[in-house]
Amino acid sequence: MGILDIAGEIAGAVVAVEGAEKLDPNAGLLTKGVAAFAGALESLVGKKEEEGDSNEAAPDADAAPQA
Repeated sequence: MGILDIAGEIAGAVVAVEGAEKLDPNAGLLTKGVAAFAGALESLVGKKEEEGDSNEAAPDADAAPQA
């Protein structure tokens, strides 16, 4: 995990907390914490999906041809 990955997770968490505050100005600490966790988690899930898409697109060189 590089520094840019960590920066992306932090940015996602900050944006999620700001969004929660815009929706509910009286949001409590628990709401902000859940929003921060969801924002960081979203960036991790996005990376995993991108890795999965690239793995599916490249056929195996050792695989037998399909009929």
